[in-house]
Amino acid sequence: MSDEKITYKSAGVDTQASQTFIERIKKYVHSTHNPRVLGGLGGFAALYDVSFLKNYKEPLLVSGTDGVGTKLELARLLAQHDTIGIDLVAMCVNDLLVCGARPLFFLDYIACGKLDVSKMEKIISGIVIGCKLCGTALVGGETAEHPGIMKEDEYDLAGFALGVVEKSEVVDGSKIQKGDAIVGLESSGPHSNGFSLLRKLYLKEGKYLPENVEELRFIKDYLMQPTKIYVESILKLLQRENIHGMVHITGGGFFENIPRVLPSQLQAVIEKDKIPKTYVFEKIARDHKIDWKEMFSTFNMGIGFILILPESQVSSCIDYLNTLGEKAHYIGSIQEGNKEVIFV
Repeated sequence: MSDEKITYKSAGVDTQASQTFIERIKKYVHSTHNPRVLGGLGGFAALYDVSFLKNYKEPLLVSGTDGVGTKLELARLLAQHDTIGIDLVAMCVNDLLVCGARPLFFLDYIACGKLDVSKMEKIISGIVIGCKLCGTALVGGETAEHPGIMKEDEYDLAGFALGVVEKSEVVDGSKIQKGDAIVGLESSGPHSNGFSLLRKLYLKEGKYLPENVEELRFIKDYLMQPTKIYVESILKLLQRENIHGMVHITGGGFFENIPRVLPSQLQAVIEKDKIPKTYVFEKIARDHKIDWKEMFSTFNMGIGFILILPESQVSSCIDYLNTLGEKAHYIGSIQEGNKEVIFV
C-alpha cells in the first residue's frame, strides 16, 4: 500500500479553486441583482422577495429548464466560452416568454472535469450578460467537478428560470383562430439547436476543427452567434397588441414547435418565400445538399420566434417591433387543418 496521503484535491476536486471562483464571479452576479434578491452569493439556497405578487390579481409562476446541447463542444474546441452563457439564458427565458411570462430569476448548473477558474469566469460573464438582456436576476448556481467522469477540459451547462404572468394574460394558443396571421422574428443564426448535425457537417470526423480557414471562420462568425433573447421586445409588444399564440423555434424546427400551440382543428400555412433568405442557412443547405424539409425540421431557418395574431394587427405589430430593433416579417396564416405545418 502506498504511503502517499490521499486527499480530496488529489482525487481531482480542488475546493480552494472553487472558493477562488466564487470570489471572482461575485461582482458579475451581483450586477444582475435588484432589491428583491436577498442575501449574497455562496449560501445554501437563494432568497427572493415575492411580496410584489400582491399587485397581481391571480399570479402564475412559470418555470423552465434547458441547456445548450452540443454547441458546447464547438465552444470547447474553439476555446470560445464568453457567449455560451448567453445561449443558456436565452434557451430558458425564451421558453417562458411563450406563455407571456416575465422572467424573475435564473440559476445555473455547471459540471466540469476540472475547475478552470478563468474559463468558468468567462462562462458566468456570458450568463450575466444574458440575464441583463432580459432583466433577470442571477440568484445562484452550482459548479461541480467530475474528475474521472469527464475529461479535464469538458463541461456541461444547465439553466433554470422562473417567471410570472397574470392568469388572465397567459398566452396559450387557445385564442388562435382561422385567418390569424403568423409573424416571424429573425434569429441570430442557428441559436442552440441542430449542432449534432452541424458538428457532423463542419468538423473533421465530427470531432476536430477544420483546417480550411473559410470553414473555420464560418463556424466562429455564424454558427457560434449567441441565441437571441426576445424578452424585452415581446413583453412590450404584449402591452399593445392582442397576441393569440407564440412559438420559440428550437429543436425540431418549424414542424415540431409550431403545432405545440395550435388548436386541434387548425394548421399553420407557411409561405416559404416570405421567410428571408439568410447566408448561414443557405450555405448549410448548398454545401451539403440538404433537403429543405430536413432544414426546416432541424433549424430555425432565420426565424427564432413566432407570433400568431389577428390579421388586422400585422402592420402595427411589425412596425412596432422594428422600432424596438427587431426584424419581423409576415410569413403565413392559420387555416383549417389537423394541427400541423404546411408549406406553400
